[in-house]
Amino acid sequence: MALNYLWIAFFLIAFVVGLVRLIFFGDLDVFPEMMNATFDSAKTGFNISLGLTGALTLWMGLMRVGEKGGMVNLMSRAIGPFFSRLFPELPKNHPAYGSMMMNIAANMLGLDNAATPVGLKAMKELQASNPDKERASNAQIMFLVLNTSGLTIIPISVMVIRAERLAANPSDIFLPILLATFFSTLVGIVTVSIVQGIKLWDKVIMAYLGGFTAFIGGFIYWLTCIPKEQVNTVSLVGANVLLFSVIISFILMALRKKVNVYDAFIDGAKEGFNIAVKIIPFLVAILVAIAVFRVSGTMDFLVDGIGVFFSTLGLDTRFVEALPTAFMKPLSGGAARGMMVDAITTHGVDSFVGQMASTIQGSTDTTFYVLAVYFGSVGIKRTRHAVACGLIADFAGIVASILLAYLFFG
Repeated sequence: MALNYLWIAFFLIAFVVGLVRLIFFGDLDVFPEMMNATFDSAKTGFNISLGLTGALTLWMGLMRVGEKGGMVNLMSRAIGPFFSRLFPELPKNHPAYGSMMMNIAANMLGLDNAATPVGLKAMKELQASNPDKERASNAQIMFLVLNTSGLTIIPISVMVIRAERLAANPSDIFLPILLATFFSTLVGIVTVSIVQGIKLWDKVIMAYLGGFTAFIGGFIYWLTCIPKEQVNTVSLVGANVLLFSVIISFILMALRKKVNVYDAFIDGAKEGFNIAVKIIPFLVAILVAIAVFRVSGTMDFLVDGIGVFFSTLGLDTRFVEALPTAFMKPLSGGAARGMMVDAITTHGVDSFVGQMASTIQGSTDTTFYVLAVYFGSVGIKRTRHAVACGLIADFAGIVASILLAYLFFG
């Protein structure tokens, strides 16, 4: 229901702003541009879904090999105590645990193409336990917010863009992003737990969160001890070596159990194409609404208004130039990336604004894209508190990004 109202609001606000630009400013191009944006974004939505087909086919097949070989079950037992507290509706050793862990691990490594297929598989497994097939369950909402908060240890894509733009140190945003995305995820977990009545002070939850926090701290300390120019190499190579090691472990465990690996892969891969096709209408719907909202000029009005407000308070307004990336981040990953590149091009890759925009880009995932794809893949229409909790996590990540940018680069 929330997505329904938001979708309508995007169009209505864009229409009103377009009328204002046409009537009061004589902007004859605004409505043609908005209509062109609807066709372009519809094509983009289809192309994204088509592009996902190969990755979905590959990772659905690999996940089936992992299931047959027992690796998914092994991972489920490892995180079972923690997830059983965050997902109290799910029975012990539920098949979704393994898929969710793979998804979260891939997100942490910044490997979106690997994360999405296993995430969709996890959502499908969660849907099997959902009594109301059109209404998001508590478990599905918690999992979705964990995705939208976008916990990332290794922000490969952002560092690659900065390297392409000849940044002096492409990995200088590594630590700010790591910290910002950690805060986003923590706030996401806390927010959903409060809404769903999950006891955060449970000793198991505290132990896992404390242990992970200690791991993050140790990892950060180690990275500060090595030369900065090696951080990007360590991140890029380490992430992909770890991911390929997981694939090999799936295959070896399946062989140990005398599983026909090829047949298991083909059996799982067949699901990938069907899911990719099912996503298309949901993805097109949300991308068209976002494109109209953006092209109407509403985003520019928001940014300019915020700049004037903080200027009257006598505060530093340098961060305002990076806000377009922040506003677009929950709406469209591609648009947010475009805003980041625009900020880098305009102000310089090693400028304060360029570094802040890069940090914001890596701080969270794209809430409405994830919501449309994940819930759309299983036919969820009533999203309940998923949107609100996801946006709260996004807000925490963006605020943390701004503050950390001032701390590291300001």
